[in-house]
Amino acid sequence: MNELFNLSGKVALVTGGTHGIGMACGKALAKAGAKLCVNDIDDEKLASCKAEYAKEGIDVFTINFNVCSEEDVDRGISKIEEEVGAINILVNNAGIIKRVPILDMPISDFEQVISVDLVAPLIVAKRVAPKMIEQREGKIINMCSMMSVYGRQNVSAYASAKGGLKLLTANMCCEWAKYGLQINGIGPGYIATSQTAPIRVGGHPFNDLVMTRTPANRWGEPEDVGNASLFLASKAADFVNGQVLYVDGGILANFGYVKGENEI
Repeated sequence: MNELFNLSGKVALVTGGTHGIGMACGKALAKAGAKLCVNDIDDEKLASCKAEYAKEGIDVFTINFNVCSEEDVDRGISKIEEEVGAINILVNNAGIIKRVPILDMPISDFEQVISVDLVAPLIVAKRVAPKMIEQREGKIINMCSMMSVYGRQNVSAYASAKGGLKLLTANMCCEWAKYGLQINGIGPGYIATSQTAPIRVGGHPFNDLVMTRTPANRWGEPEDVGNASLFLASKAADFVNGQVLYVDGGILANFGYVKGENEI
């Protein structure tokens, strides 16, 4: 059973893996034996995350490159290939969100979110896929969202990008599965990170919403998403392809339920 989840000898790149969900994915893959590489566009974040990974005995290869630039991605991944090895596992995790009503959102902001959350995963995947195809194996994991399937106020750009990423994942599968690649997505639910800390306090309207609408009756932990990435990166998922694994405590299955209401 352990062999199913053994990633020894594999090289994994987690984009934006300097904190939060990305770091949880990086730790899960590294603890399973993968040689971990992490990128960001902030040198301070890269230095800080290197120290954080080291606390758990993980030696991470960090590199600064912009996932939205084809030239920069090529430079960064070429350096990884030269100093670490060909990438076997890609986690397209880097992303941004802008919470602005549609009528108030500048088109330039909308385009920036689309660029980072949808176009960048394509740029990075296109760069690593040819070598995966040549080797007849590879895992690509795109960080989707619950908003890959439903809308919400004030996140039109993010939801548009994540909805597109879900279908891009399916199309990558349709074109590359025949070469031995598995391309899947993860759709995190509401996760307890530093970014959500201010709204997770008791009595906050959004915290109350999450707690009453999630059948598991809790926020997810970054490790919940990290564990899902380990599954999708492992041999255990060799026949899982073109799917989005929602790690959401059941909220999508039962979004209309409110505790205390009469069930019909």
